[in-house]
Amino acid sequence: MKDGFLIVGALNPNAGVGDPKANASELVSLAERAADAGISVLATPELALTTATAGELYRSTCLLAAVESALRDYLDGTADLDLLSFIGLPVAVGGKLYNAAAAAFRGRLLGVVPKSVAGGVFAGAPEETTVISFAGETCLFGVRQLFTCEGAPRITVACEIGDDLTLPVPPSVGHAAAGATLIVNLAADPETVGRAKFRRDLVAVHSERIKSAYVYAGAGRGESGTDLVFSGHGLIAETGKILAEAEPFSDEPILSATVDLEYVLSERLRSRAASLPGIWDKVSFDLHERAIPTPAVPRLPFVPGDPAELKRRCDLILNIQSRALASRMERAYAKRAVVGVSGGLDSTLALLVSAAAADRLGLPRTAVRAVTMPCFGTTGRTRGNAEKLAESLGASFSEVDIKASVSQHFKDIGHDPKNTNAVYENAQARERTQVLMDIANGEGGLVVGTGDLSELSLGWATYNGDHMSMYGVNAGIPKTLMRHLVSAVADDYEAKGENAVAAVLRDILDTPVSPELLPPENGEIAQKTEGIVGPYELHDFFLWYAVRCGFAPGKILRLAAAAFAPDYPLDEIYRWEKTFFRRFFSQQFKRSCLADGPKIGSLSLSPRGGFAMPSDAGSEAWIRDLDQRYAELGGR
Repeated sequence: MKDGFLIVGALNPNAGVGDPKANASELVSLAERAADAGISVLATPELALTTATAGELYRSTCLLAAVESALRDYLDGTADLDLLSFIGLPVAVGGKLYNAAAAAFRGRLLGVVPKSVAGGVFAGAPEETTVISFAGETCLFGVRQLFTCEGAPRITVACEIGDDLTLPVPPSVGHAAAGATLIVNLAADPETVGRAKFRRDLVAVHSERIKSAYVYAGAGRGESGTDLVFSGHGLIAETGKILAEAEPFSDEPILSATVDLEYVLSERLRSRAASLPGIWDKVSFDLHERAIPTPAVPRLPFVPGDPAELKRRCDLILNIQSRALASRMERAYAKRAVVGVSGGLDSTLALLVSAAAADRLGLPRTAVRAVTMPCFGTTGRTRGNAEKLAESLGASFSEVDIKASVSQHFKDIGHDPKNTNAVYENAQARERTQVLMDIANGEGGLVVGTGDLSELSLGWATYNGDHMSMYGVNAGIPKTLMRHLVSAVADDYEAKGENAVAAVLRDILDTPVSPELLPPENGEIAQKTEGIVGPYELHDFFLWYAVRCGFAPGKILRLAAAAFAPDYPLDEIYRWEKTFFRRFFSQQFKRSCLADGPKIGSLSLSPRGGFAMPSDAGSEAWIRDLDQRYAELGGR
């Protein structure tokens, strides 16, 4: 259970109507298979010991006695299994009949949880939790029970039954508010046209609403088909995402997935959900520590894997950016947008967004002023692409060569231009910002910032240079998504027959990422960003899991090692992750005074967008965690 990973499962047994003994035998066999597969928490369908279609037979004292005996068989048969399982069954308590779930662990009956709502022959759950004797065990009986792992308290499991999930306030709302990170639902929902989609959407949305992992085990094989048909639809979700699904009418008896309960807790902390009043009974169990394979995670967490979804995402983001910029220009009475263009990705996207904003405002494209400012590191390719793009978009274009002014500045401060240190580089960036600001002042314009989210996370920006603008449209865009946005715009222009724009965008996409602040070598870019600070696909990965998910560096190293193998060895991932955390902490002072810019996704580094971090925080604890896990993984 290291790092919060836990394998959970849902069963689709081949049940016999009204035959508890045979059903218990089937469940023991499946439980053994589940435990062998590494599953730690398992749910059966509703009323699994009798099936959910026994009707009036539930009232039979003969059947109820057989159920109690069958549960004892199940407890004895699973006594050696390191498995918390929830078994659906009817149970009579205090002269009433209840549809319930028995929580079993290593031969013990930990508790019995009744269904909240009445239905058919079954009564609704009582208000109070009581103590009962059942199947030779003494345990609690009530809805408000939490089953907590002693060695790993983040594994706190609660149970609800069937259509309790469809109540205005399902029991799981209270369970989650009381600390449950995993909810199991023992269900028997008949299959009808459209019902599977409803079920799938309901489970996904509800798991997001309560910030929990959720296992839904639906009744299926063996149920009576007298009037209804059950499909065995099983679902495993985690805070809004369906991790695994047993399609309706599948004959596969076990559905499993690895949930991340550490992520669940992180999401819950972000949601600031209130606790619900009331008394909750906590029942302890203790799973053995076991090695769980690292679950698959996407290399590019900011980029949807589905092409259609990626296209929708890109269109939405471009709309957000252009609408935000248009609104700011309108409120600031700006007559034009001024963009410093370098022929690189960031300034290209800023120029495209500025053109779209001008269109929204009904302004001519010439109201967008594209300014290129060549200096010591500018290459012919990037300079040419900047001009071609501006011209093909219909924007105004001008060049301000800053070599003379920067050279004069070096003389003024006594800096040797042969020393290509931070002074050499940053003087160029600050001169460019001054030029843009002054042009904007002179023309009633607004300087559009080009810096992106990845650069902000690393502090890869010159303080009061490219770090500053009047509105930063790219502040919420990570570098790995930037390429797809520009590519999407290129596709759109190509579809409209505007091939000149598309062609220059394609060439820009093929250009190495560089600030071009050092002299070129043989006319080619000498300063490549990813060779200095590391690959952006790694840094965006670190950023997502560190800030959005709140994971510790060691867990992120484990995930990255699995996601990027074999392209990056562990040593290289470790080196760049250490770079990320050191820079992320040391460069916070630049993010503490960011220009305004639109929030694009759920991750923002703006001090006004919910990311509050002191500028003088230290990274030592994070680096120690990273170093420790690196050693555990066999690093040198």
